[in-house]
Amino acid sequence: MARHHWEQLPPGVREAIANHTGSIDRVEHATAGSVGDFAAALTTADGGVFCKGARADTDRVGFLRNEIRVNRHLPADVAPRLRWHLEKNGWLIAAFDRATGRSADLRPGSPDLPVVAGALTRMAAALTPCPPITIQPAAARWGGLLDPVLLRGDTLLHTDMTHHNFIVDGDRVQVVDWSMPCRGPAWLDAARMLVRLIRAGHTPAQAEIWAAQLPTWADISPDAVDAFAAALAKLARRLRDDNTGAPHLAEMADASRAWLRHRRHGPR
Repeated sequence: MARHHWEQLPPGVREAIANHTGSIDRVEHATAGSVGDFAAALTTADGGVFCKGARADTDRVGFLRNEIRVNRHLPADVAPRLRWHLEKNGWLIAAFDRATGRSADLRPGSPDLPVVAGALTRMAAALTPCPPITIQPAAARWGGLLDPVLLRGDTLLHTDMTHHNFIVDGDRVQVVDWSMPCRGPAWLDAARMLVRLIRAGHTPAQAEIWAAQLPTWADISPDAVDAFAAALAKLARRLRDDNTGAPHLAEMADASRAWLRHRRHGPR
């Protein structure tokens, strides 16, 4: 998806942003992650913000509204705080504290793996029960792929487990881009991350051993794991076939298929 650069935003939108931030000394456009039409780190006299924008006439504006709605309920030690948001000239803009660091390394042996595990554990503990906000239930998103009963739960979930959304700085990690949250079982984020680990080079068995250290994984039955692995493989294959020019979707389809094969034929 092609994003707008700072200079391409309507003048009124740039002026409205500057009214909040003060003089902007530097603009660094995001090159990965983030669902939206504009995403950049803005450096100002007081340090700056990470600014995201979406045109009001696109579906992407709903993703940004999700982030704005859930942010105040997120644990402060995990997610950057929302500073402000505004609507101007057909744009929705939101500014967050800047998350410093780099994208998590999910490859086998990475020192980031326990840091990511700790973040998922803190998220699940802090967001169960789900805060009192209107949010899509997991059954509405996944119910066409597996038994909705398996998706019952009362945890606010992130769901987008790409490594770009885990910003690591030493032993600290911040989880960004809460644009696709849902309410569901606490194990769901762990299951989504498990497939990301396989894509990063882990065997399915290694990825399941990693997931087993998470308290939320103890809540899922083997039958539920099997059903979710089958549903995820089906969805990943569909996304790959509908977006043939997206290599990362082909890689996710391969990883999901490998996990499903392990669940059906590999050791338990």
